[in-house]
Amino acid sequence: MGAFRHSVLPVLTVVAAIMAFWYAMVPVMNLPWERDQAERAGTTPALSEMIAKTYAQERPVLPAPHQIVTELAASTLGMKVTSKRSLIYHGWVTLSATLLGFVIGTVLGILIAVGIVHSRALDKSLMPWIIASQTIPILAIAPRSSRPICLSSPSSSAW
Repeated sequence: MGAFRHSVLPVLTVVAAIMAFWYAMVPVMNLPWERDQAERAGTTPALSEMIAKTYAQERPVLPAPHQIVTELAASTLGMKVTSKRSLIYHGWVTLSATLLGFVIGTVLGILIAVGIVHSRALDKSLMPWIIASQTIPILAIAPRSSRPICLSSPSSSAW
């Protein structure tokens, strides 16, 4: 019982607080749209009725946790794995691309390492670049490498 009280209970308390805050913020974020819809329809529903509708909006600004769980279940369990709308399909696409990148990086890394060990010219030419690449934080490189490469013109909107 002591382990539960000291390790699991604090985590559950924080999760419960986050969920309570999330549910409290759903009406705050989604109420403007409900007011706009009521105004367009020429009706004046009660505030409690509009708040209830904020938890069931089709495309809310801030979806409620139960809406996320429902959609997650529908897009994983309720669809064929081969469907382009299935999260399992997209998870496989992401995993396969990640694994391919890992294999390519591993093979290139091994080839470069073997080349550096066996060739003094490769050692002298590549080692400064390798050391320099390790001094640049990945956070400085990631935003530039995530942009698409534009081959048409440098003034394109991709840059």
